[in-house]
Amino acid sequence: MEKYSLGINNKVHEISAEAEMPLLWAIRDLVGLKGTKFGCGQGLCGACTVLLDGSPIRSCSFQISEVGDSSITTIEGLSEKGDHPIQQAWVQHVVPQCGYCQSGQILSAAALLKANPKPSDEEIEAAMNGNICRCGTYNRIKEAIHTASNSL
Repeated sequence: MEKYSLGINNKVHEISAEAEMPLLWAIRDLVGLKGTKFGCGQGLCGACTVLLDGSPIRSCSFQISEVGDSSITTIEGLSEKGDHPIQQAWVQHVVPQCGYCQSGQILSAAALLKANPKPSDEEIEAAMNGNICRCGTYNRIKEAIHTASNSL
C-alpha cells in the first residue's frame, strides 16, 4: 500500500492504495464519489471518463500511481448545483434515457468546449467518438453540445 494525495474537484483526498489500482476505484470506493461509472473496464466505452488537468481520460484503465500532482474533475466537480451550461443543455434536450453513460459524456463535452468553443458537427463527432451511449442519444448529445456552446 502506498499513500496518495489526490486533488479531486478542488479538494485534496489522502488515500492508501496499491499503485496499480485504477483511478476509477479510488474515486468511487476510497473517496466516495459515485458519479463516475464503471462500464467496460477496458477504457473503451467512456462511462468512467474524468478530466485530468482538463483532458478526458478513462479512469478505469488509468492507474492511481500515474496521477501525480494532476488535478482531477469528476461530474460532481463540474458544478456544485448541476447548473453548468452543458448540464442545463443536457436537460433541455432530454439527452439521458438510462443515464448511465452521461457523466462521461458530459465531461468529454466539457473538455471539447473548453478546447473548441464552437465545434462543428464533425468536430463533435470526433471528440465524442469512443463515448458509447447504449440508448443511442447521439443526435441529442450533439444538439446539447451546440446549445451549450452558445451559452459559454
